[in-house]
Order: sequence, then structure tokens, then C-alpha cells
Amino acid sequence: MTKAPLAIIVAIADNNAIGKDGNLLIYLPKDLKWFKNTTLEHTIIMGRKTFESFPNGALPKRKNIVLTKNKNFFAKNITIINNFDDVWQELDKDNLNFVIGGAEIYKLFLPFAQKLIITRIHKSFEADTFFPKIDFSEWNLVEKIENKKDEKNPVDFDFLIYERKTA
Repeated sequence: MTKAPLAIIVAIADNNAIGKDGNLLIYLPKDLKWFKNTTLEHTIIMGRKTFESFPNGALPKRKNIVLTKNKNFFAKNITIINNFDDVWQELDKDNLNFVIGGAEIYKLFLPFAQKLIITRIHKSFEADTFFPKIDFSEWNLVEKIENKKDEKNPVDFDFLIYERKTA
């Protein structure tokens, strides 16, 4: 099985939280714009619950792959895959593919990712969904972009880009 280039993109709070009740923890327009600009024209992989959290269905100008155990699930403008091993055949072998959530999907793909694109939110939140533990000794921080809170973004946060260390 040939592995395609894979990145994880996620917003993580200080307490490792990523969501509550199927929603984002906080509304950060700058982070949403970052997410959109980073993933446009790429393949995105998500679980069913993440997909169902989108108010308008499939994200435009991206190939949307939904990995779900629910064999009866259907939605327009997406590729539905019921088996993890089958995902790899649908990925773009020449361009970066993005895993966008949720927690179970992140956990499945984390061992295969070559890049982590983390929005580190400098606040802790009450949550029911958390990112899996990252062994940062396996990663090099290659870029950090600091974002201070402003009139539209109510907390400080950083864009952190990590690349997996090679053996």
C-alpha cells in the first residue's frame, strides 16, 4: 500500500481539547481562514461526525472523504469509505492530503502523518473531544506564527507547523 503525503490540521486548546457537542471550541475567524487557505484544492479526510457538523455539507473546492463504519451513510459531493485501508486508494499521491477530524480519525492517521499543522489556542475549554497525545520528540517545529487576540479573535493563538523527523 503506497502512502500518500499526509498532514493533520487541527485547532488544539491548552488542555488538548478540540471540540464540545460536535462543535468547535471557539470562533476564531483568522483560524478558519487559515484552514480554508491551507486545504483549498486538496483532499480532506474526516469522520462522519465531523462532516455532519458542517452546516452546508461538503467543503467546496476540495475532495471530501468521509471515513465511517456506517454503511448506510450517504451525503452529496463526498467520497464515503467504510474501511480505513481503502482510504489510501482515494488520496492524491502527488499532493498533501489533510486529515481534519475528529478525534478517532486523528488517532488513526497520526502514525502516518508527515506534517502537523496545529492552531494552538492559548486557553483551556470544557470539552468532550480531545486530540490524541503527540510525542513531540518525533517532530521538528519548522514554523510558528503568533496571533494576538483582537476585535474578531477573542484569544491569543499560534499557528505551529511540525514535520516528522526522519530516521
